[in-house]
Amino acid sequence: MRSPTGVFVVFEGGDGVGKTTQVDLCCRWLEEQGYEAVRTFEPGDSAVGAAVRQIVLDPATEEMSPRAEALLYAADKAQHLYAVVEPALRRGAVVVCDRYVDSMLAYQGAGRVLALEEVEQVARWATGDLRPHLTVLLDLPPEQGLRRFAERDRIEGESMEFHQRVRAAFLAMAAADPDHYLVLDARSPTTQIAGAVRDRVRPLLRPARR
Repeated sequence: MRSPTGVFVVFEGGDGVGKTTQVDLCCRWLEEQGYEAVRTFEPGDSAVGAAVRQIVLDPATEEMSPRAEALLYAADKAQHLYAVVEPALRRGAVVVCDRYVDSMLAYQGAGRVLALEEVEQVARWATGDLRPHLTVLLDLPPEQGLRRFAERDRIEGESMEFHQRVRAAFLAMAAADPDHYLVLDARSPTTQIAGAVRDRVRPLLRPARR
């Protein structure tokens, strides 16, 4: 299911690929064009989600069951959709989100070696099966992305094998649905990536209200 009113754009990828920068550039461009751009992220962009984020990312968190971790991420997504994403889409905004369901499938599914179809069933139920109009996947070998962090959170601190499984899962999802994905090499110049994103987002937009 895709929103019939607003536009939902998601940026995905491994850690350190530059999603935050590209989300900011996309939102700035949308606002310059006269659109309401809602910049958001997962996990944590709701009061409930902030508490979940602290639990799942804090290195001090005790060893956690992979299933418990997946359910916490699902709870964050359910509240995020309810409190942030769906209200914005109903009023016709362009929602630009840093991480969404694909991250749960890649990290909590492939990364934790849980059955992907089971994790997806939970994630789709939590989000009411709301799909992005476009998912931008910024691809980078994990050993390069993780070099950008002086300190790592609980997920970033996982093994290189974990992060390689995550990357492979992202690429597999994009290959399975090329009409709704844009895969870009995160090593490309920032402005080149931003231009490619604008070219794919532009046809999704309705005339701006000025």
